[in-house]
Amino acid sequence: MTQELSDPSLLDALTGIASRAGDAIMRVRMAGASVRTKADATPVTEADEAAETIILDGLSRILPGITVVSEEAASQGSLPQIPATFILVDPLDGTREFIEGRDEFTVNIAIVRDGRPIAGVVGAPALDAIWRGAIGAGSERLMLQPGAGPEAARERTPLRTHPHREGPWRAMVSRSHLDPKTEEWLTRFPAISRMDCGSSVKFCRIAEGKADVYPRLGRTSEWDIAAGDAVLSAAGGVVLTPDGTPVQYGQIARGLKVPSFIAWGDPADAARYG
Repeated sequence: MTQELSDPSLLDALTGIASRAGDAIMRVRMAGASVRTKADATPVTEADEAAETIILDGLSRILPGITVVSEEAASQGSLPQIPATFILVDPLDGTREFIEGRDEFTVNIAIVRDGRPIAGVVGAPALDAIWRGAIGAGSERLMLQPGAGPEAARERTPLRTHPHREGPWRAMVSRSHLDPKTEEWLTRFPAISRMDCGSSVKFCRIAEGKADVYPRLGRTSEWDIAAGDAVLSAAGGVVLTPDGTPVQYGQIARGLKVPSFIAWGDPADAARYG
């Protein structure tokens, strides 16, 4: 089966792939995962590799010929030429959370066109949740058992962000990567309610209207955030650099790294406080 990027059923196909990858991750979790250290000193498990295999196979079937950049392949030095349209994959975002027995790990798949994600799926198999969105079509959360297709979702919730209301700012912060620059940035708000969290779930909580902002002023990789950016942007939010411009993807000159970003639920809040 092949599909055009404009085909509404493409998001269903990506959801199915993410769900199957999530099921593979959960099977490894139940059996007990062994941990290795990659050349960049980050951890990897057989769950990362099993999920990547499923995702790459699935994408080759529905979008044959499209360029795919995946974390595990890239960590081995495999960075292809980046065309205008390509796919970014993180088969297991939040590997540290996975290793530590937390549930905040995700499968991230994003389609990028002209430097910006146009569609994305974030699957959290331990939470039985998949968030997905496409620019112009909105975002939604599916409650879905890992391995099942989107038609089996037991609950579908449309997502829409909200501007900050009275009271403390609800800030998502990285459980594993909180840095001094991010801490300093947060002092611009008179009162903060922090929510520690791992992986791309942070973007999805903002998309749900449960948080206002997520700053990350330390370096991360494009595959870590592209799918979350797609879900949040389709729900009405924005993901910006500190100078207020949208994060750009496919930046091969900087090794597909993102120096820093701030995710906002409301563009007006970003203009006012960014």
